[in-house]
Amino acid sequence: MKWLCVVSLLSGLAISPVFAQESGAAQGVNAQQRDAFVSNLMKQMTLEEKIGQLRLISVGPDNPKEAIRDGISKGQIGAIFNTVTRPDIRAMQDQAMQLSRLKIPLFFAYDVVHGQRTVFPISLGLAASFDLEAIALSGRVSAQEASDDGLNMTFSPMVDITRDPRWGRVSEGFGEDTWLVSKIAKVMVDAYQNGDPSQPGSVMASVKHFALYGATEGGRDYNTVDMSPLKMYQDYLPPYKAAVDAGSGGVMVSLNAINGIPATANPWLLKDLLRSQWGFGGITISDHGAIKELIKHGVAEDARDAVRLAITSGVDMSMSDEYYDQYLPGLVKDGLVSESDIDRACRDVLNTKYDMGLFKDPYNHLGPVGSDPQDTNAESRLHRAEARVVARKTLVLLKNDKQTLPLSKQGTIALVGPMADSQRDVMGSWSAAGVVKQSVTLRQGLEHAVGDKAKILYAKGANITQDKSIIDYLNEYEPAVVFDTRPPQQMIDEAVQAARQADVVVAVVGEAQGMAHEASSRADITIPQSQRDLIAALKATGKPLVLVLMNGRPLALSWESQQADAMLETWYSGTGGRQCGGRRAVWRLQPVGQAADDLPAFCRPDPDVLQPFEYRPAVRQGKPGQVHVTLLRLA
Repeated sequence: MKWLCVVSLLSGLAISPVFAQESGAAQGVNAQQRDAFVSNLMKQMTLEEKIGQLRLISVGPDNPKEAIRDGISKGQIGAIFNTVTRPDIRAMQDQAMQLSRLKIPLFFAYDVVHGQRTVFPISLGLAASFDLEAIALSGRVSAQEASDDGLNMTFSPMVDITRDPRWGRVSEGFGEDTWLVSKIAKVMVDAYQNGDPSQPGSVMASVKHFALYGATEGGRDYNTVDMSPLKMYQDYLPPYKAAVDAGSGGVMVSLNAINGIPATANPWLLKDLLRSQWGFGGITISDHGAIKELIKHGVAEDARDAVRLAITSGVDMSMSDEYYDQYLPGLVKDGLVSESDIDRACRDVLNTKYDMGLFKDPYNHLGPVGSDPQDTNAESRLHRAEARVVARKTLVLLKNDKQTLPLSKQGTIALVGPMADSQRDVMGSWSAAGVVKQSVTLRQGLEHAVGDKAKILYAKGANITQDKSIIDYLNEYEPAVVFDTRPPQQMIDEAVQAARQADVVVAVVGEAQGMAHEASSRADITIPQSQRDLIAALKATGKPLVLVLMNGRPLALSWESQQADAMLETWYSGTGGRQCGGRRAVWRLQPVGQAADDLPAFCRPDPDVLQPFEYRPAVRQGKPGQVHVTLLRLA
């Protein structure tokens, strides 16, 4: 296995004597020494500097780098989100170490969910492998690449149990089964931290979203959860506890309300359960803008009140808003927040930095200036072989009548569908620093697999959807979906013409990656009608029809199952997945994955929770690689 060797060297920059100590408890210094070090540092800090440590700022249009650097030099920022290149990270750390009064280092965090530069299959796909070693491999490579980019923390693993496929973030989690997700939670924390998050090649985990975020009513994002204590403790809380027990250094607090109380303003959740009962000693971080959401939840009168609720409930660090900086000094002055609340949160932040090794070497994941890669996106920085190993274990064979698969390496194959040649969709949502042009589409993979032995006829056949408002939404932040302006029937006719010339038809259909993402809940979890029209036309040709699915949630596929001779679930399989999928579809089909979520037979638009006649755990007895798909009926 290719592991990059990274040597951490002390920077030549002058560092205050107060930091000439050994690094954190994770490197062998006991908690007593860490506490003494942090206590001594806090005695030198002003109230404003302590509050500055509680701010994690996201780089973006609202917070340009120039403004952030000014805040860093004034001691007003404790950590940075959304910066993923070593030159940028080094420049910001320089501001802290050269210009701020106490030279307290920053830490740098990112959503490394299923890969950093090498993108692995989405988490739901990883869970479908039921292979903890493969999942651990994805985590170790992700940590290595994130560390090599200078990052210290990942907001992962996402271990929200979810049993409603309408929720957009199903793709980000590991499915519906409590036992399986709990196992994966431990595996991923171990893989990321590798015993010591301060070491090169490791990053600190921050498990999310605490808690119950996957159980929002009707699959509606940022919403409310109403749940009995029995169900909460038995089904939904264990994966978070498994991550905490594995030593996750961070916990991200969720946006949702739990039985009427938002998690961000919930002292029972953050103090009684997490710290007193579970013994968590790390850092709690709000989700992006979650403190502002307390106003929308109706529990805070205004921004000032939202800050009071969050800090007194146990939220150490505020992600991506100005509220802590703006309102905490006045709240302390007015006696509505005690300075001990500020001290508690500040201590947690400083302890975290200590455990990251940043007080020993603020540049410990960066190395010397001359070690920065000349090309951040160089192909040599990827781990394609590992990506292929993992991706092939996530494929799920849903149907294979008349041994339609594997395909012959000879003859003519019609390859159609809006997903067949989409590099962006292959990456899936939360694709971190992955580069779209480095992904391999199924068209590219299939053409590579058959070489000159077979003929590939390609036609797009349909748009993802003909609903232009959805296309505009999917392209809001990036040019993710190319909309073909030709009449739909013209595209279908082109695909049918290719199908009639072929021995077999492969249609790559499903959801654009942005349809299975944050703020992308769907009332209708069927394949969009534009693609169904294409499937019906292909079926009418009488040619063997293979449906290759790309999606980030369980879809209702009863109708599609009746049309297809074979169905292969590939999820969004990442940097190396399509090449793997192309090879296996042609001549070595051995999909060993199992669905980690049950697949609904159909859906209805009202926000009722999907209820199976009986619940069966995803872990079942049987032969290794057994495919089990349950088609549920709604109550």
